[in-house]
Amino acid sequence: MTTPPAPLSPEQPAASEQPAPAKKGSRILKKVGGVVLAIALALGVKLGLPYLTGDAPVHAKAGECVTVTGPDNDPKVDTTDCSSGKADLFKVVKVIDDTFDVNKCGTELSALAQQLESDKFVLCLEEVPAK
Repeated sequence: MTTPPAPLSPEQPAASEQPAPAKKGSRILKKVGGVVLAIALALGVKLGLPYLTGDAPVHAKAGECVTVTGPDNDPKVDTTDCSSGKADLFKVVKVIDDTFDVNKCGTELSALAQQLESDKFVLCLEEVPAK
């Protein structure tokens, strides 16, 4: 004859009991939070990285000198000393704000359209001869 198992006391959970599944709302909240975090990270990299690496556009003033390097479709502009004698050195003759129209500089000057945050402008440049 076999002895039946002892009844479970209220303090003892049954061995086959599993923890309750996570609530559906918390899983959705985690997914939405992950998407928001990914978007915030992407925006931070897109908007903040150029400023951290020094690749942000330069809003030079008339009379300052700049060097222009890189490809035509993505030039890198840095302010520099006019007497530096560097290659690709230009003097800013005038700055035209609130436009990308490079034709406003005329035919005798080089023009470079730039955007810094929400400001758009054109730098009218005169080449400085190398020393």
